[in-house]
Amino acid sequence: MHETAAAPPLISIRNLSKRFETPRGTVHAVRDVSFDIPRGSITGLVGESGSGKTTLGRALLRLIEPSDGQTFFDGIDLNTLGAGAMRAMRRRMQIIFQDPVSSLNPRMRVHEIIGEGLRAHGLGDRRKRRDMVAGLLAEVGLQPDHMSRYPHEFSGGQRQRIGIARALALEPEFIVADESVSALDVSIQAQVLNLLLEIRDKRNLTMLFIAHDLSVVEYLCDKIVVMYLGRAVEIGDAGPVYRAPAHPYTRALLSAIPIPDPERQANREILAGDIPSPLSPPSGCVFRTRCAHALETCARGEPGAHAVSANHTAFCKRIEELA
Repeated sequence: MHETAAAPPLISIRNLSKRFETPRGTVHAVRDVSFDIPRGSITGLVGESGSGKTTLGRALLRLIEPSDGQTFFDGIDLNTLGAGAMRAMRRRMQIIFQDPVSSLNPRMRVHEIIGEGLRAHGLGDRRKRRDMVAGLLAEVGLQPDHMSRYPHEFSGGQRQRIGIARALALEPEFIVADESVSALDVSIQAQVLNLLLEIRDKRNLTMLFIAHDLSVVEYLCDKIVVMYLGRAVEIGDAGPVYRAPAHPYTRALLSAIPIPDPERQANREILAGDIPSPLSPPSGCVFRTRCAHALETCARGEPGAHAVSANHTAFCKRIEELA
């Protein structure tokens, strides 16, 4: 970790929830999630598709408005800010989107894409902005003369580097990376991950890295938040979570990581069925319908937080009763 123990976290999420109203009913995409993101660290947010990871990341930045809860950025409750104050705050928070194709405007040249935020916030004149864009391209491993090209002239990995340069343009303190390597080839993934680590160290950035690939998260992240059906089920420093996962869902996710050794037998924990519909989640523990260790009490009331060890918490009634 890059922060001292006494340093307050840059981001504090408290009881954050997001509901969507649909013709079929209310969808609780994120429900009562709380965790901190330490300064200078990378926190991984993991879970299956439909677990609420992207919704939480966007609600944190107020790209979509949260339904309940609080998000503190450097002690400021973002959910209380008006439009003007929030616009100024956006210089300190940025996002790298998942798809490096659809997230870049095909009708804009690279210098326009990266410089759009600079223009919107009135930073520098035209010449100064082009110099800044050239510097950003060099920082992410591209050539300054690339700024006159269009997105379709680049590979997928190069497009994602452009997206990273755009996110860095306003010199933010915090970045949400939403599945930012999932659309890339494995060899390109490694290059982009190393680039993110270099940028974090150089700029002392704080990141929320959203992913479903736990091997990538293990390599990159200092802290892990595991989500299932809109709820956080395990939170902790990466080392303890990977060495001794406490929640059955986390153990199943970790057991699915491929082992690059044909002579080693993987000990898989296969989950039964599919993730339930968020329109009608199970009562009590939302994971109980797929859990091989479910108890009768799991259907009655949501599980509370159980401290597994220092900086490691799991939300599981089985842990509570066996502790």
